[in-house]
Amino acid sequence: MHQLLSSDGVLASPPLLTTALSLPDCEADAWVVVDSTVHGLAMGGTRLTETVDAPELAALARAMTHKLALVDLPIGGAKAGIRPRSPITDRDRLMRTFGRVSRPLLRGGVYLGCDQGTTPADRDTFFAAAGYDLAEVPGSTQLDVPWEQFYPSMSDITGYGVAVAALSTLEAQRVTAPQRVVVQGFGVVGRAAALHLERAGHRVVAVADVLGTVADPAGLSTEGLIAATSSDGTLDRSQLPSQVRTLGCPDRAWLTVDTDVLVLAAGADAIGPGSVPEVRARVIVEGGNLSCGPVARRLLREAGHTVLPDVVVNAGGAALTGAILTGTAPSGLPAPRLAEWLRGWIADKIRHNCALVTELSGQGSADPVAELLARRAVQP
Repeated sequence: MHQLLSSDGVLASPPLLTTALSLPDCEADAWVVVDSTVHGLAMGGTRLTETVDAPELAALARAMTHKLALVDLPIGGAKAGIRPRSPITDRDRLMRTFGRVSRPLLRGGVYLGCDQGTTPADRDTFFAAAGYDLAEVPGSTQLDVPWEQFYPSMSDITGYGVAVAALSTLEAQRVTAPQRVVVQGFGVVGRAAALHLERAGHRVVAVADVLGTVADPAGLSTEGLIAATSSDGTLDRSQLPSQVRTLGCPDRAWLTVDTDVLVLAAGADAIGPGSVPEVRARVIVEGGNLSCGPVARRLLREAGHTVLPDVVVNAGGAALTGAILTGTAPSGLPAPRLAEWLRGWIADKIRHNCALVTELSGQGSADPVAELLARRAVQP
């Protein structure tokens, strides 16, 4: 059964399953949290950070339940986490051990993909160690190429969905002029969202990474920024054009930039209640998980901002995998045509839900997402 958050953001009911994993010969702790199952299936990513813990995973698994319900996929939400106790010296061994230990869950219907801190290569490693093949899931969409070959063609899908959310909302608001965009977080999601928004004619005026914020009111070249991104995921400032400014106050400077659209594509609680008066953007798009808490969302809406919540806009990656796992995507299509079908299907779901969120917000709803879930008979 799908479950809901209470109005203050605390889980209204516990997850279906929380289990700690023992990783022999690895200096790391690990957990898997299953929030809900549908027909015995659940899915979510595997997070690798120095701070992840079971309560964080429970909140993320609940958000996954919501994302999947909102795109009408018959599959529950889950999340895995690995927390190193010391610097990782043998990543391959860690992933292989995680795969072997999580094998009963993977082969029992709990799909665990990649998430913050893990890569598709990591996922492929632990799948191989677990002897897991997505094509063997009963009822799944049959691909004409292996999953590990198909997925790279869709690696931008979450950021693409974030851009679709922003673009469809601007169109609904009858905005025709190019808009200024600030992107907080320049990882996989932030880069893809910025690229798609720029290609749609909008101007990316600032981007923030862990080192701070770079800005140019005349517009940054997203492709240039991507080319200047180092292997550690940060922007190499020495490669940026001379007119690009590096702003002070590294962790909050992005809030000081005049903008129309703010894409939050980094960690949780990017905007808290105390930050609401500083927000300049008319449209806030939660590209990251839990980017704004429930209180901050409510205050932003009361202040006249349009807030597009995470479980609606960053559902692309989850929807992609869920559509394959549940057989929602058609079998028998060549990979390029299947990719086109999935992009169209995901875009339609996100556009529809963004329109409903905007409509409910305009009617004074304190929690549009809860109302959308209730319409789908998603119960606490």
